[in-house]
Amino acid sequence: MVFSKSYCPHSTRVKELFSSLGVAYNILELDQVDDGASIQEMLLEITSQKTVPNIFVNKVHVGGCDQTFQAHQSGLLQKLLREDVAYDYDVIVIGGGSGGLSCAKEAAILGKKVMVLDFVVPSPRGTSWGLGGTCVNVGCIPKKLMHQAALLGQALHDARKFGWEYNQSVKHNWESMMEAIQNHIGSLNWGYRLSLREKGVTYVNSYGEFVEQHKIKATNKKGQETIYTAAKFVIATGERPRYLGIQGDREYCITSDDLFSLPYCPGKTLVVGASYVALECAGFLAGFGLDVTVMVRSILLRGFDQEMAERVGSYMEQHGVKFLRKFIPVTIQQLEKGSPGKLKVSAKSTEGPEMIEEVYNTVLLAIGRDSCTRKIGLEKIGVNINESTGKIPVNDVEQTNVPYVYAIGDILEGKPELTPVAIQAGKLLAQRLFGASLEKCDYINVPTTVFTPLEYGCCGLSEEKAAEIYKKESLEVYHNLFWPLEWTVAGRESNTCYAKIICNKLDSDRVVGFHILGPNAGEITQGFAAAMKCGITKQQLSDTIGIHPTCGEVLTTLEVTKSSGLDITQKGC
Repeated sequence: MVFSKSYCPHSTRVKELFSSLGVAYNILELDQVDDGASIQEMLLEITSQKTVPNIFVNKVHVGGCDQTFQAHQSGLLQKLLREDVAYDYDVIVIGGGSGGLSCAKEAAILGKKVMVLDFVVPSPRGTSWGLGGTCVNVGCIPKKLMHQAALLGQALHDARKFGWEYNQSVKHNWESMMEAIQNHIGSLNWGYRLSLREKGVTYVNSYGEFVEQHKIKATNKKGQETIYTAAKFVIATGERPRYLGIQGDREYCITSDDLFSLPYCPGKTLVVGASYVALECAGFLAGFGLDVTVMVRSILLRGFDQEMAERVGSYMEQHGVKFLRKFIPVTIQQLEKGSPGKLKVSAKSTEGPEMIEEVYNTVLLAIGRDSCTRKIGLEKIGVNINESTGKIPVNDVEQTNVPYVYAIGDILEGKPELTPVAIQAGKLLAQRLFGASLEKCDYINVPTTVFTPLEYGCCGLSEEKAAEIYKKESLEVYHNLFWPLEWTVAGRESNTCYAKIICNKLDSDRVVGFHILGPNAGEITQGFAAAMKCGITKQQLSDTIGIHPTCGEVLTTLEVTKSSGLDITQKGC
């Protein structure tokens, strides 16, 4: 019970604390009731406290704002808040991906009784996987390993220029690569299960669906149902690839759910989509020497800086990836069965009546992902979702409109869909709910990298978004092309790698956008992301002495602005 006054900032802080903990509480605003003054006098007699807020938890007087926060930090508040209702678990996490596991393990470390429900519904092609979610099984991990496999092919080509002599024919073996990658993933799956066991987290390989308040039904692969209850729930169900909704897509196409455990080489491949998943997959498949075409409905890498996106696409095109722009598939027809078989794709132009047909061995769909929120019973307990996207709106402490239900990861509305974000959010959520922390996940200036053949790393705003927020006249863009030293002897193209920073002239030239296209862009971006977090300015960047010869040093010597119109072509190291 919170005795408060509507205008009191200390009362507001306490209300926010209880809300962040998912605690239902009653409020009496003493300035809005006729007998408020007499109630406050009575509270003074009972508690010897003159001020508001005046807080009672389960009939125990806690005190005011400072005392409440002190009780939270010491753990006393959490003990007082333990409800009389006996639940099976303190928290049940639905989803055993990166975010869910992070939250579950942290809650267990803090002494809570925790369950993880995780179940992979097989893809239309029948593919499923173990504990760990998308990133470990069908996302970041196998993607980066296949990207590395393709880079090694390029390195073999470069090696001759550096004096390495070999006469034998070198070719890529898909099956050997797949076996090695799947063995590594299997070890990670086992490691996650072992980690949960060591921390005392109950892991149940069943599909979770809410049936009523605080109660969830878990259905295993045999169809057996078990009911569990918990004081709190964390939804971390992630997303799955979207299908086109045309004839033959679910029957004959694959997605990233299938590609990373595909037992045979996909052969001539059509990649449908222009997302980072589409371009990354197209890039490493082409790196293995396959015939790869990307069918693009509109633009490349929607949501990313478009100049950088086009540079990514241009490099891929120069290195053998074909692009079919402004086309969408309308039918997929199987001509021959096999591993791979043959598929006829009919597609139409988005700009007119033109139709095209082509035969491929494999069609890979990468047109986006859908949140796994529509079939878990959220409507039965009143959790709101965005009906058009399936995303869950939450407040700044990842709390849904139902106080005891939280959500993290890719299913959140308006938040970055990245593994490290989910891991951070899950860990901090558990620390706030069950520890003494008040720290919230910071979703601003989150770095990321697109692992295309030439990697693209970025942090902060795209040029388009920066112009929208700050207005173009308030911005200065510093940019340059560069030629990695490793590429020179190898005879690879100059004036292809590119870096730029976007600065706000009205805020000491603070860097609001960081972009780099080149080898190891992910490693470079990770370092500069920390500087972005600290609010680095252009002058501070220029004051930083570069490491020579590296690709990253180009960021410390950017002098040419876009507005100057000066040539950025490089002629030396």
